[in-house]
Amino acid sequence: MQDPLLQLEVLITEEELQERVLALGRQISEDYEGEHLHLVCILNGAWVFLADLVRHLHLDTSIDFMTVSSYSSEIESTGSVRIVKELDSNIQGLHVLVVEDICDTGLTLDYLRRKLERKGPKSLAVVTLLSKLKRRLKKVDVKYIGFEIPDQFVVGYGLDYQQRFLNLPSISTMSAL
Repeated sequence: MQDPLLQLEVLITEEELQERVLALGRQISEDYEGEHLHLVCILNGAWVFLADLVRHLHLDTSIDFMTVSSYSSEIESTGSVRIVKELDSNIQGLHVLVVEDICDTGLTLDYLRRKLERKGPKSLAVVTLLSKLKRRLKKVDVKYIGFEIPDQFVVGYGLDYQQRFLNLPSISTMSAL
């Protein structure tokens, strides 16, 4: 049910998302051809992206999940990163690909990269569905980017606002009326 005080406008259509995820899957499969790839999905926002992406990977893969929080219940990052759920598996010696929903300030990915590198992976790379380069406070190496987007709050395709709108098949901007 739509909130009468919020307006949603489609930024990236369902078709555009599916085409780009397919292209990312092909590129990642080429880059890691013949290798085992361990995917680390960052919850809660990246699970839909992961589900679609993994179906386009023609590789031997394994998956683990981490929950990281840098947002309060509002739409702005707190700037403080905390691990809510740690990895269940050992990533030492593995090719690891962090699957993230959105990279904006870069603070969360910088923190995660440093934390995961201490666990001794063979390689560590990041794929993010969305990137807000304009908001970047910390330079982070993101190997695969789905879409560069403007500095607007977005929902849909797993991204939510107070646990709402995550089931939208497209990415939409959200604004108050």
